[in-house]
Amino acid sequence: MRSMRSRRLPALLAGALAASGLLLASPAATPSAHAAGPTVNIWLTTTSDSGGRTVTRGLQQQTPISFSSGSGSSAATVSVDENTRYQQFTGAGASFTDTAAWLMNSSGALSTATRNAVMTNLFDPVSGIGLDFLRNPMGASDLARYNYTYDDMPSGQTDPSLADFSVAHDLADVLPLTKQAEQLNPSLKVMGTPWTAPPWMKDSGAYSQGWLQSQYYAAYAQYFVKYIQAYQAQGVHIDYVSPQNEPTCCSGYPSMQWNASGLDYFTGTDLLPAFHAAGLSTKVLALDWNWDDYDSYAAQTVNDAAVLGDPLFGGIAWHGYSGDPTEQTTVHNQHPNVDAFDTEHSGGTWIANQQQEDMQNIVDYTRNWGKSVVKWSLAVDQNMGPHNGGCGTCTGLITVHNGDARSGQVDYNIEYYDLGQLTKFVKPGAYRIDSTASSAVPNVAWLNPDGSKAVVAYNATGGSEPFTVNWGGQHFTYTLPAQTSATFTWTGTAAGAPTGQITGYGGKCVDVAGGNSANGTAVQLYDCNGTAAQVWTVAADGSLQALGKCMDVAGGGTANGSQIQLYDCNGTGAQQWQARSDGSVVNPQSGRCLDATGPSSANGTRLQIWDCTGGANQKWTLPG
Repeated sequence: MRSMRSRRLPALLAGALAASGLLLASPAATPSAHAAGPTVNIWLTTTSDSGGRTVTRGLQQQTPISFSSGSGSSAATVSVDENTRYQQFTGAGASFTDTAAWLMNSSGALSTATRNAVMTNLFDPVSGIGLDFLRNPMGASDLARYNYTYDDMPSGQTDPSLADFSVAHDLADVLPLTKQAEQLNPSLKVMGTPWTAPPWMKDSGAYSQGWLQSQYYAAYAQYFVKYIQAYQAQGVHIDYVSPQNEPTCCSGYPSMQWNASGLDYFTGTDLLPAFHAAGLSTKVLALDWNWDDYDSYAAQTVNDAAVLGDPLFGGIAWHGYSGDPTEQTTVHNQHPNVDAFDTEHSGGTWIANQQQEDMQNIVDYTRNWGKSVVKWSLAVDQNMGPHNGGCGTCTGLITVHNGDARSGQVDYNIEYYDLGQLTKFVKPGAYRIDSTASSAVPNVAWLNPDGSKAVVAYNATGGSEPFTVNWGGQHFTYTLPAQTSATFTWTGTAAGAPTGQITGYGGKCVDVAGGNSANGTAVQLYDCNGTAAQVWTVAADGSLQALGKCMDVAGGGTANGSQIQLYDCNGTGAQQWQARSDGSVVNPQSGRCLDATGPSSANGTRLQIWDCTGGANQKWTLPG
């Protein structure tokens, strides 16, 4: 983590603050109208100044309101379209740094009962805020009590066979708490990131800075393998790693220097092959640094065809300290199949308005294709430590009082509630759906796997702000207090999106094979049976959707015989379909028709695109 000034708007409030508790009830702000439409549930987090002291009222559920028929308008009006879908949400959370894990587990500050209650509040999806992403340092970071790696050697000695490799340090605090977090939230994803290789591998021989020597590239790849295997042996799966936290930054704490060619070479020649050889499923993310560092440290890796085509290359990890989040969209447009993960942005006294910073980040990251929102340390003490160089003014989601007058108590900081506005209501696998951007009320909308909708918003103005959501021919208006985060949730199906079976050749239905929603699942003919695998929505964007995904021409193919599959909705021409008056359905990108490979209409007949012939195997009846 690098201490930097915020890129956000000027201060409305003084810094971060402490507040305890979880879900409290309070009266709602006055809604504009009640009607018989779907019920909208509302949760607010508000900060205010009371006699010179900032007070937080976090995640307070309000009196529900209802949708009214027709469209509405107000100073901030947002239209939500669940049929226009973007990336899927992976999770949000923070890091079990050595500092956080030690404070919570073995510092003696917390009783067992208090620690378990805190863990429940952090990770339980029902009783707590349901954090579902951890990015843990592989060894020491700036938020640690001292320097260490998993293979430290006496000065002048080396260990190229990694005979002395051990995660014993993590067995005390980091690993048991990570395991407990997984038990509380089985959807949890875990990422590992090193701040440095063992000093004996580096030309400096030191924890801070220095370059990894090329003769140790292969050994360092095995260092990752052993880390993942050691965690697996303890029952914790590592879903992602990055080769380096913040390449080349910074002196004064554990760190390591790289250049673009070194990172590309190590990733493609050593790390990914080592994972394949060991039979690992962990994915590798490039960069793990700021938006304006992409060209310097990640572009060469992402443009490397061998890396890009490797199934264990998982995408790009971004930090939010400098540059602009639209860089994520720029890179997405260049590489639509490369996922974006936002993996670090610390809170701190160097941020003038922490709530505004957090909420704007949540909106900016995810509106620019981010699949995750990850803060920095889960916990620090009342002195914002212990720390090992680096940032001495960084805050955590919680503050664990240790050795002061409030020793043993835990403060739930504004960062806790800000993340909770997202993680408690948006579940892994949710699709970001289209919603109107608003400078007065920044917002982002989601469609959960269970069909429920969530809009996360923040009133960025200095006064109350009416906020209107239009959805499916209905609307609600709610007045948001100043400096208030909000999450609105509801269930139901939007009007105007025809949904039902697609029937065709031989009277059979268009069917997702086995009812499997995995990318690449075959789309076929099958006896009509009324299952979800045969329920298709004709979306306003020209796609045909089932099981939360889109009917897709495999590989974006345009040739005769290109097969039809189910795939994440991505707005490409491979997912566009036009119904014609003669009963055919055309893919405009190829100019070819949706076709049942004939002449058979047997169950399991695969669909494809083919020159339009007017044959019976190209006639379809769509819903609506």
